[in-house]
Amino acid sequence: MDLFSQKPLSPLAEQLRPHSLDDVIGQQHLIGSGKPLRVAIESRRLHSMLLWGPPGVGKTTLARILAQSFKAQFLPISAVFSGVKDIREAIEKAELALQNRQSTILFVDEVHRFNKSQQDAFLPHVESGLLTFIGATTENPSFEVNPALLSRAQVYTLYSLKPKELQQLQHKVLNLPEYNMLSIDNDAQSMVVSSADGDARRYLNLMEQLIHTAQSQHQTAITAELTANCLGSHLRRFDKGGDNFYDQISALHKSVRGSHPNAALYWFSRMLDGGADPRYLSRRIVRMAWEDIGLADPRAMQIANDAATTYERLGSPEGELALAQAVLYLACAAKSNAGYKAFNEASAFVKSHPSNEVPIHLRNAPTKLMKELGYGRHYRYAHDEPHAYAAGETYMPEGMYEPEFYQPAARGLEIKIAEKLAYLHALDDEAKEK
Repeated sequence: MDLFSQKPLSPLAEQLRPHSLDDVIGQQHLIGSGKPLRVAIESRRLHSMLLWGPPGVGKTTLARILAQSFKAQFLPISAVFSGVKDIREAIEKAELALQNRQSTILFVDEVHRFNKSQQDAFLPHVESGLLTFIGATTENPSFEVNPALLSRAQVYTLYSLKPKELQQLQHKVLNLPEYNMLSIDNDAQSMVVSSADGDARRYLNLMEQLIHTAQSQHQTAITAELTANCLGSHLRRFDKGGDNFYDQISALHKSVRGSHPNAALYWFSRMLDGGADPRYLSRRIVRMAWEDIGLADPRAMQIANDAATTYERLGSPEGELALAQAVLYLACAAKSNAGYKAFNEASAFVKSHPSNEVPIHLRNAPTKLMKELGYGRHYRYAHDEPHAYAAGETYMPEGMYEPEFYQPAARGLEIKIAEKLAYLHALDDEAKEK
């Protein structure tokens, strides 16, 4: 055997790609006993679906396992590189397979990148049963996928892998024959898990990089020092105290929510020093503004967004100052989760009630026919009413009461909002008495 006759090893991500549900790490809410995808395989009832989740959590792998389990032709296309022509070719292959009594799974990666007409091209073939459609997306299907296609596919949400699940991957890596002489210490393991941020593919790529570095230096142990040198000096002190990455972001968020600016700044600085991606932190800071401050201080959202934009413009380390000051402002701002709670309650309410029709008086009437049908008739234009408010008017579907989702907190601007709403409710009561 010479150097050129040796067969190169395939990447770790390919070597460890699962071939059955039992091999998959994570996503137990979909593949565990009695869960949807396992039930689909065991009952031999495959259906079209959308797999929604961040990168590296197993969307493509699950689609391949489903195709293998059903002995179906697996046709993968990417919405990034493909167009209507590729869709037509896939349809032709599906028709040929059907003649041979073989079913077809059409897997469309990044399906949200397709425009409306491209997404519509799947519909007749999904409805006819020619193929089973499986789409993968990192974006919210409610916003990025056509309603017609969305109504024909079950949406399954996949989640980032937890640290313990990534550690299971590590055991699989070090149990491979070619790597079973290697070990990894706890600090190094924490660094890799945190750097992967729940992405299995990224985790395996990082592990492969570390393994090759250790082998090139004739080391049998992957240490924290080797990991810091390999992944970047900015990770030199990451998680030295044994704290988990997600525990730290939780501590930051709770310090802001608890109105402790100094503690919040400590955790923010701690995470930056440990190598956390400032863009990740900026996203979390924006989330904090909307979840924990809301309308009690609307400036918080603007400051959080401006800080994120500043970081994108300046980069590190200059842009980190803007993020730090946003953290301080959020920690000092008046707090309210009233909007967050109201949205959650409204979402639950909508899911538990039928899709009632929009009342006639609230419908637009851009055409003569719509006007003849009474659309918009008796609508009261609020600006023409006293106080710019149509007292006693209803805006809910017919026969449905208006829930009190939003309950302003007695803090910040929401004090004034509560006073305004109380005044408007009093006007409603007066109108009902007349």
